[in-house]
Amino acid sequence: MDRVNLLGLDAAELKHLVEGLDEKSFRARQLSRWIHRRGAAGFDAMTDLAKSLRGKLAQCAQIAAPVVLRDSTSVDGSRKWLLDVGQGNAIEAVFIPEDDRGTLCISTQAGCAMNCLFCSTGKQGFNRNLTTAEIVGQLWLAEHALRAANGITAEHERVISNVVLMGMGEPLQNLDAVVPALRLMLDGDAYGLSRRRVTVSTSGLVRQIDKLAEQCPVALAVSLHAPNDALRDRLVPLNRKHPLRELMAACRRYLRVAPRDFITFEYVMLDGINDADAHARELVDLVADVPCKFNLIPFNSFPGSGLARSTAERMRAFAQILTAAGVVTTTRKTRGDDIDAACGQLAGEVRDRTRLSERRADRIPHVVAA
Repeated sequence: MDRVNLLGLDAAELKHLVEGLDEKSFRARQLSRWIHRRGAAGFDAMTDLAKSLRGKLAQCAQIAAPVVLRDSTSVDGSRKWLLDVGQGNAIEAVFIPEDDRGTLCISTQAGCAMNCLFCSTGKQGFNRNLTTAEIVGQLWLAEHALRAANGITAEHERVISNVVLMGMGEPLQNLDAVVPALRLMLDGDAYGLSRRRVTVSTSGLVRQIDKLAEQCPVALAVSLHAPNDALRDRLVPLNRKHPLRELMAACRRYLRVAPRDFITFEYVMLDGINDADAHARELVDLVADVPCKFNLIPFNSFPGSGLARSTAERMRAFAQILTAAGVVTTTRKTRGDDIDAACGQLAGEVRDRTRLSERRADRIPHVVAA
């Protein structure tokens, strides 16, 4: 019998499991705290659980995060993990430390089907959706690795304060696994993050934006990248199915339940393509009735892209037009360039790395319960 991976069970599912073992339901909360707050990888350490319960759990359950194939740290302190998720598939998670927060960018799919023109991750194609355990496993692994690196032993002292689902994949294509993962991130017996500090990024899946609003509204970021349908059709092929009029309407609906009173629009700055003053003025008109802020992202090059980053002067001029119109605008600092951890660079060499994954998968054991 396959053992269930407890990293993938939200509070209701964990309670159901415990009750199915003829145990009191409060044991689920204790179990959750051991796993997510304390980072327990086995059941023997769970000293306030009866030995009989630990024995039952060892028979039917495990705590299994993705195997680390590579752990890289940038000169700016960013840290990236290349993770094996089986069958030759590798994903990446990136931690970005800042003075007032620690942000973890995690993946929700192995590969991506969106094929955005400017994103190296999408060029590898789509392999499969990640499970809830594989999504949460990235947070579990990163949080407790970072605590160990910083000598933190108190379970209430978190290193990761923010989580963004902006890594490999389109999160809203994998809602069945993403929603339980979000619930675990928000659960006070697990990671205890606020809805304002968990962000889901989407390229614009309109119906799924509505579903996220119904099931687990967190902060929303939309990969916009163009001010009109003609240009966005070229940069973000999904736009041909969900044009800007529909996307803006979905954003307005989402704001009714969103934990923040604005939508974040991500906008990769591409030299000579979407960075003209006229584009900025079009954006002002486009979002006139959508409370929002813009995050301008310097394009991060990859082999064969044929694209170039907008100059710093052009980005400043573009931002000034938005700001002058009353639109809050920031320009993202480029982080992790030296370890290919910047936006759009995740798994830029993934085909080579997944071959490494296949070679190593059989001889590197998963972290499982004893």
